[in-house]
Amino acid sequence: MNVIEVKNLCKTFKTTKKVKGFKNKLKNLFKKKEVNIKNAVNDISFSVEEGEALAFIGPNGAGKSTTIKMLTGILFPTSGEISVLGYNPSKQRTKLSYEVGTVFGQKEQLWVHLSPLDNFIFFGNIYDIPKKELMARIDELATLFDIKDYIEQPVKSLSLGQRMKCEMVASLLHKPKMLFFDEPTIGLDPIAKETLRNLIKKINRELGTTILFTSHDVGDIEEVCKRVIIINDGKIVLDDSMRNLKYHYLNKKIVEVNLKKDIRIPKSDGITVLEAKDTVYKIEVDMNKKTMDDLLGLFKAEDLQDISISSTPLEDIIKDIYRGKNE
Repeated sequence: MNVIEVKNLCKTFKTTKKVKGFKNKLKNLFKKKEVNIKNAVNDISFSVEEGEALAFIGPNGAGKSTTIKMLTGILFPTSGEISVLGYNPSKQRTKLSYEVGTVFGQKEQLWVHLSPLDNFIFFGNIYDIPKKELMARIDELATLFDIKDYIEQPVKSLSLGQRMKCEMVASLLHKPKMLFFDEPTIGLDPIAKETLRNLIKKINRELGTTILFTSHDVGDIEEVCKRVIIINDGKIVLDDSMRNLKYHYLNKKIVEVNLKKDIRIPKSDGITVLEAKDTVYKIEVDMNKKTMDDLLGLFKAEDLQDISISSTPLEDIIKDIYRGKNE
């Protein structure tokens, strides 16, 4: 069963061209203004199955936020069709709001001067949850998310990781069938990040909640989602399983090595030197073809001064995929 159906969705924004100088602005009062047209979302179609964990990603300005705002009824589409849990978001936004939840890493929904408990009671009343049912739900979620130790402390006194757990509880009070996550782990330390990812997976696995996830963090997408849609310039450039994306793109690592002396690193299938300056090398390793031992075998251990390993930046992956689709 599909909980989201999107067909030929488009969103166009119109803006008037700005002019400089008082005289030009005065002239514009009496003549037709130039209009710029921006196709933020350009004829996209996709569906999401019930219980699925989907990453909806792209670079800044790609159209992902505009799409999510249309899915939740905040923006109206210029053309095309949307169905979310059987509702038309632009016409049935109030009804839809009782079925979905949102968690934003950069926008707080909790009142910081109140305790999480007071916030939960407040939100429960908004969703018309009977008091007895609400308190039982709060207790259930507080246990699941392990927040009982600080549930009565002011939100402003909590760490970012603690606050994000409480944000998730607030979004789950009304038992939504779908959750929209927008950069939920941004700014978190590695331990808090891993904790939050595990909780999101638990929500998806044990509660059967459909997850739509946006993030620039490769680790978030890799751990939480089983399917990925990449959007760029308002168009879908890839819709594939995480398994295929990981095999073809995410298994590439960026290695920076600083050696005691300049050496020549030979060309090799799976090992590509991206930059070389003096004794510092930036190297891409395709883990499907080579291992770190293969790379380290290219120079002597005593010549190694420093080494760092990171995943290929998601922005670079998206650009690489987008270039491939247009060649």
